[in-house]
Amino acid sequence: MTGPDADALRWWRDGETAVAGRLDQLSDADLAAPSRLPEWSRAHVVAHLARNADALRNLLTWARTGVEAPMYPSREARDAGIAATAALPAAELRADYTAACAHLAAALDTMPADAWQAPVRNMQSRTIPATGVPWMRAKEVWVHGVDLDAGFSFADLPAGFSAALVDDVLRLFADREQAPDVTVVATDVGRSWGSGSTTVEGPVAAIAAWLTRGDTSGLPGDVPPAPRWL
Repeated sequence: MTGPDADALRWWRDGETAVAGRLDQLSDADLAAPSRLPEWSRAHVVAHLARNADALRNLLTWARTGVEAPMYPSREARDAGIAATAALPAAELRADYTAACAHLAAALDTMPADAWQAPVRNMQSRTIPATGVPWMRAKEVWVHGVDLDAGFSFADLPAGFSAALVDDVLRLFADREQAPDVTVVATDVGRSWGSGSTTVEGPVAAIAAWLTRGDTSGLPGDVPPAPRWL
């Protein structure tokens, strides 16, 4: 049976290491400070990553056992879990995050080969094979690593990951019939997307920042707003 994409596995592992290193550099007071996400502290970002690790482990359990185990019981339950985790004392939050990441890693590392192609559902209710879980986690850790506002930017993301992220986001927009009328050109990796009337060009990391976070600061010219990502 075909397992996860090797690049996705590498990006997941490298992303976990990068974010854990940034978290280690933050003081307890730093965790209470605002993140780059509206109304979320850095503690909320860490809490979200912890609960997302649990949610993705649910999908692996589903794939392995055949017993339906959604990522979250509901969006309200997801939000409540993040809020409760973010309110933990800093030491408990750090321990919770470390344990959640370790449990997900163990689940990924011990997945039976014949379970990887089992169908599961993501938060958008789209059916995907379990092989998609490492890529889902890679997106979470790298993008939210930037949201943590701990000296980490989109420019620090691996170029190959950023190009794959642009692929993913533009595909999602097209599926929603929200594709922007643009031609996107990543000048540093020799990639382009679309054939729209407006050209948006720049480093692939800056393009990823625009498409996922609406940040146009790394792109020249008058850049149109991107649709909401997630």
